[in-house]
Amino acid sequence: MIKRFFSPIEPLLAPNKVLIIYGPRRVGKTTLLNELLENTALKYRFDSGENIRVQEVLSSRDFEKIKEYVGDNELIAIDEAQQIPNIGMGLKIIVDQIPGIKVVVTGSSSFELFNQVGEPLVGRKKTITLFPFAQLELAKLYNTFELTGRLEEFLVYGAYPDVFLAKTKQEKMILLNEIVDAYLLKDVLALDDIKKSRTLVDLVKLLALQIGSEVSLNELARQLSANVRTIEKYLDILEKGFVIVSLSALKRNLRNEIRDKRKYYFYDLGVRNALLSQFNDVTLRNDIGALWENFLFIERLKKCSYQSLFSSRYFWRTYDQKELDLIEEYGGVFHAYEFKWKKIKAPYPKKFMESYPQSKFTVINRENFLEFVI
Repeated sequence: MIKRFFSPIEPLLAPNKVLIIYGPRRVGKTTLLNELLENTALKYRFDSGENIRVQEVLSSRDFEKIKEYVGDNELIAIDEAQQIPNIGMGLKIIVDQIPGIKVVVTGSSSFELFNQVGEPLVGRKKTITLFPFAQLELAKLYNTFELTGRLEEFLVYGAYPDVFLAKTKQEKMILLNEIVDAYLLKDVLALDDIKKSRTLVDLVKLLALQIGSEVSLNELARQLSANVRTIEKYLDILEKGFVIVSLSALKRNLRNEIRDKRKYYFYDLGVRNALLSQFNDVTLRNDIGALWENFLFIERLKKCSYQSLFSSRYFWRTYDQKELDLIEEYGGVFHAYEFKWKKIKAPYPKKFMESYPQSKFTVINRENFLEFVI
């Protein structure tokens, strides 16, 4: 069994606080909850946010009804809590009015759940995000040789738990297509009452073709025959629905630094490849550089999120084609990274180092990537 980074989650629970577990569907949030409930000594109630009766009670703002729902339980656990209207106020009533109660909820859309719990639960919540398997989690079960040997598999099929554990390539492809159809095309399209579903689907496929490249909102709008505001809204929904994550440009010193573009990466490369129906082996692909960049960025993001390593992240590029894949700013220092699939010597970023003195520069390739993501 592959142990998740936050397992067990019981130490994260606190009296009269809500623990919120964000993350896409099918990454193991319910498994974490079940593990908690199987091992806790607390008396608990476990429900799904899709339960109509639970929705009626917790969205009612009726203290007596909510108190009756909680009963004499010491722990309330709710899966997919974003399905409950006004869940934030319901949870606020529980943690404010019932002494010592512990609450844990999950949500597969930070767009929906955050909007509902943000203000009501100020000072009353702790949040964590669960991703598909991270290299730092897998490293507890597999050694360096084994992880390196499966690297091409991660680039093609990603790291969703069910997909990773599937025995054959055919099983992996079937599971990924199910995730795209059931989650992306169902759940994400349902967010914020999206009307033009075709535009969003075309947008996410367009982004899948451009991972690692600078993207202009105006250009996306032109290609999709949509207005910029619509594109901005859909990009925001895709980010909060855990499909993509954006990276902005560093723009501090140079007049010719690119300023108005962003890069977009997919939380999982298996989902990206399923969108494009591209499951060819790495040796047969012409997008290996983009896959490698996406993989390293996301694995680094997982590491920093899980280990609470706080930094600002950027890419850097000038109009005369000087560029760096990732810049992390922490401790008052810029840490610059260039990602290379092949072990080749990357040119020293003289212009960047002159513009940002005291910066550090590292090339990440297949030989040293585990040091970067574990």
